[in-house]
Amino acid sequence: MSQLPTSAPEVTEQSEATVGAPDAWVTIVWNDPVNLMSYVSYVFRAHFGYPQATAEHLMRQVHEEGRAVVSTGNRERMEVDVQAMHTYGLWATMQRSGD
Repeated sequence: MSQLPTSAPEVTEQSEATVGAPDAWVTIVWNDPVNLMSYVSYVFRAHFGYPQATAEHLMRQVHEEGRAVVSTGNRERMEVDVQAMHTYGLWATMQRSGD
């Protein structure tokens, strides 16, 4: 004789963060032969408000790996960040997060 469960199965919900937000985008800053590393670090501190250590880490990533993700958010916000990086003279693009 089989036993029937005494309680309802537990239902779990996945949050949007777990699944991945459908509107998650990133701003990428690319290495270029023009801007000084100190200037790139300054831009990251001035525009994004990053502390010195974070700005320098991202700047080193741009310099050594050729690129760094500097911000994440919805598409409209990333468009603003990319435009700001262009205003500072940096080469930046945006793409969907995870692509």
